[in-house]
Amino acid sequence: MGFTAARALEQSRCEARFLELPSSQAFREHLRIITSAPHPAGSQAQVEVGNYLTRVMKAAGLQVERHTYDVYLPQLTDDVEAWIASPERIRLSNREPALEEDRFSHHPGLLNGWNAFSGSGDVTGEVVYANFGRREDYEALDSMGIELTGRIVIARYGGNFRGYKVKFAEERGAAGVIMFNDPGFSREGAYPAGPMMNGETIQRGSVLTLPWTGDPLTPFEPALPVTGERGHVTRLDPDDVAMPTIPVLPLGYLAAEEILSRMNGTPAPEGWAGGVDVDYRLTGGPELTVRVRVNQPRALTRAVNVVGTIVGTEFPNEWVILGAHYDPWGFGAIDPNGGTAMLVALAEALGQLADEGCSPRRSILIAHWDAEEAGIIGSTEWVEEFMDPLTVDAIAYINADAAVSGPNFGGSSSPSLKGTILDVLDDVMYPGLDMTVHEWWTTEVGDPELGNLGGGSDHVAFYTHAGVPSAGLSTGAPSGVYHSNYDNFAWFERFGDTEFVFGPMLAQVDGLIALRLANADVIPYDVKRYATDTRVHVQTLLDVAEARSVEVDLTRLVEATTELEDAADRFVIARDHSLEGDAGSLVIPVAQRTNRILRQLEKAWLDEEGLQDRPWSRNLYVSPDPFSGYASWMLPGVRYEIETDDPDEVPQWEERYLRAITRLTGYLDQATAELTR
Repeated sequence: MGFTAARALEQSRCEARFLELPSSQAFREHLRIITSAPHPAGSQAQVEVGNYLTRVMKAAGLQVERHTYDVYLPQLTDDVEAWIASPERIRLSNREPALEEDRFSHHPGLLNGWNAFSGSGDVTGEVVYANFGRREDYEALDSMGIELTGRIVIARYGGNFRGYKVKFAEERGAAGVIMFNDPGFSREGAYPAGPMMNGETIQRGSVLTLPWTGDPLTPFEPALPVTGERGHVTRLDPDDVAMPTIPVLPLGYLAAEEILSRMNGTPAPEGWAGGVDVDYRLTGGPELTVRVRVNQPRALTRAVNVVGTIVGTEFPNEWVILGAHYDPWGFGAIDPNGGTAMLVALAEALGQLADEGCSPRRSILIAHWDAEEAGIIGSTEWVEEFMDPLTVDAIAYINADAAVSGPNFGGSSSPSLKGTILDVLDDVMYPGLDMTVHEWWTTEVGDPELGNLGGGSDHVAFYTHAGVPSAGLSTGAPSGVYHSNYDNFAWFERFGDTEFVFGPMLAQVDGLIALRLANADVIPYDVKRYATDTRVHVQTLLDVAEARSVEVDLTRLVEATTELEDAADRFVIARDHSLEGDAGSLVIPVAQRTNRILRQLEKAWLDEEGLQDRPWSRNLYVSPDPFSGYASWMLPGVRYEIETDDPDEVPQWEERYLRAITRLTGYLDQATAELTR
């Protein structure tokens, strides 16, 4: 899609050679080196990993730039503890023990379980169990008259972003929060015998929730170094930023069981019981008190993004960007460095391909982001610094966070990239089988579909703030070591990509996507998906409204998608006609003008006012769920009014969506006119 016949022939030749290049040996070796020591953001080990990424990409022939930022981060410390304070005094384990079967678990650089952006403090109080700590869970506690003021909330992981568990508790006056891993209802396959969590596996993670993503002190602006060599930025006073103030700690489920088993208050409602073998209760009673102590100073910390570029031969200022963060909580073999090692192997393959005469027409960037785990910080600061070129010339962003850990393929994407992704999946073979990745996916799932991007990773700034078409593709395996000290090379080689074949497979997939976007005569966006997917999302809004007994009329939005689909059909006919024949009738100036218009398609959804209470989130098409953090909300401006039972505001938001769809329709008509002039 998007190629003249002559250029398609050359593309096929280069793709055939490219598919031979990503190797299991290279992927394994990069992962082994990158994960040889714990290297969270701000550590000296992370500096060394960044230096390694720089060296390898330079050796592969990429032009490498290091983009530095001074960002506000918690300092690395394990000065945290949790106790049962009464009726007996018991220290609760908050670090995974070293295991004989796991040579990495003995490393002296590993830290206790901690949550980035926890408040500091030493508090003791009675206990309240809040289920998953979702908005509806806290509302249920409110309706039952259960007071949180001065108490310690204990909530299980799952259901939402952990930061909202803390935010909702602090809003109700809680003194502190404990979060614990829920084992589910099966404890088979516990690590190290199997890949799943054991009773002392701890999920670390950030609890930062702000109306913007990235550095807490520089919303809408890059956190440039304080030395001023790239200019100056005004930083907010930390006291004026609504970061968490109460102490927060994560625990494994055996430590949580010590608390839950001693609670003797009101039985928990139906559906609130988890996998810990206790009688779940909402309150612990006055005799049971728990102590949480956290000492977590914060300071400006240097973050370094490492970006390698294969410079385009014809359109070097047009960018296809692939990226993943490289900072973990510990070793990070799965999260994030399966993706990091894959991208390094991909950079080497693309570099060799260019050396052999198959350089891309547009530039392909391989980016390694710092400080993602604390709040998607490194990538966001880069996007904010390069907003102007991204807004004009970015083709796509493909995310690879934790992208490789096993055989199960899946992915999510903006509508415009779905067609190219699915085409590529038909051209990459699944390791060890006589079938393509798409055929394997169909066999496993039946009718596979690419999902919609939500929150929680580095695509957020590209997609929801800058309006760059984005996707995230991955291969996974059952795992219970998320954000724990057991996410390491020992786990990966025993239970993940054990033959190190799925890293190269995903490198082939991501590489072909990048090469097609970089080399096409007309950018191969799946323009009809804008209309068909939007129509599906409008129906979802109607279903949500019906479930909440909120009356809305979205007829005009449905009608607008029909007009959009007609415009997309006209463009596809014009595009295909201009490309058909032995050489195609498309000349480069016409293609350039057409592509300049196509690069604005996703920008049609951007609204300068942003979403409700979230002006940084400018994409009217999609945003992370503002009440859970991870889930994808489609057409979020209208959905927010439905979810908050405020239908009177829906017509106003519908008008903003109609204007966006009109802009999108207009861009397609302009592109059609350019091709048929």
